[in-house]
Amino acid sequence: MKKITLFFTLLLLSSAALQARTVDVSAAYIGASHFDQARVSAVAAWSLNVLAGVEAKYVKENAFKDPVYSVNLPIELDFGYLKLDLKPFYYFKNKSQNESFQDSSAYGVSTRLIMTLEDDTVNDLYTHAYLGASFARQKGTLSYADGTWSNEDYSQFAYTLGLTKNFFRRFGFEAAGTVFQYPNGIEGVKSFRGIMDQQELAPTQTYDVVHDLGKYALGARMTWMWPDSRSSLYLGYRYGEFYTADPENSFMAGNTFAITRDIHADLAYNHVRTVHNDNKRDILYVRLVGSF
Repeated sequence: MKKITLFFTLLLLSSAALQARTVDVSAAYIGASHFDQARVSAVAAWSLNVLAGVEAKYVKENAFKDPVYSVNLPIELDFGYLKLDLKPFYYFKNKSQNESFQDSSAYGVSTRLIMTLEDDTVNDLYTHAYLGASFARQKGTLSYADGTWSNEDYSQFAYTLGLTKNFFRRFGFEAAGTVFQYPNGIEGVKSFRGIMDQQELAPTQTYDVVHDLGKYALGARMTWMWPDSRSSLYLGYRYGEFYTADPENSFMAGNTFAITRDIHADLAYNHVRTVHNDNKRDILYVRLVGSF
């Protein structure tokens, strides 16, 4: 049923996208020792001020018996010096291997308001600041430090403040910080068995699938750009603290480049480790984007 729903969602939106002004279609693979993930998306420019589309994701993780399927609907509204990004998302129900645990599912929405602080079209310089606010509600099983557990619908909020800027048409810089809030309470929580990737709430400079409940995350990215050849190199870093895991460092290096006039590739390597180095992960990211 999940596969049929995803197929028809993509089919309907892809058919509608044929009527749009431009369409970006992408496919990505992310792989590590503990998971494999595939993403496909289509985003269309319906007018000069509106972008909208669909993204479907498949994740096979060691921690779950069945694959995790999810879909989100990215929307961008352009008001000139203000842009509003909206992304409703939904995770289809995943049966628990342990009958005592609740079946997992999730839904929510992430929003980001982007403000243009500098827009020098002559020298091709820009500075953007953005504010993000996201909400999610997960159905899963909450485990406490005293050994007890309960099946719950667990809510989360995330708030992000970020800045992006370029220099001399050659360098780009981005920095962002995110804090997490738990209306249901977080005191004494040891873990939460849920299927949602926490990066639905805020991207944090890692390609890992994150289930642990975060306190905050700080990240930055530096990009070296070659506009004439439509290529770039980037380095990213993130430090994050969690309520249900040790603090982590994430290091990322990637390369974007044009394959043809309409097709671009993004290749990246991501190394994630806890501060005590007792949990290390190496992650490979490959993405192709076609514009039509």
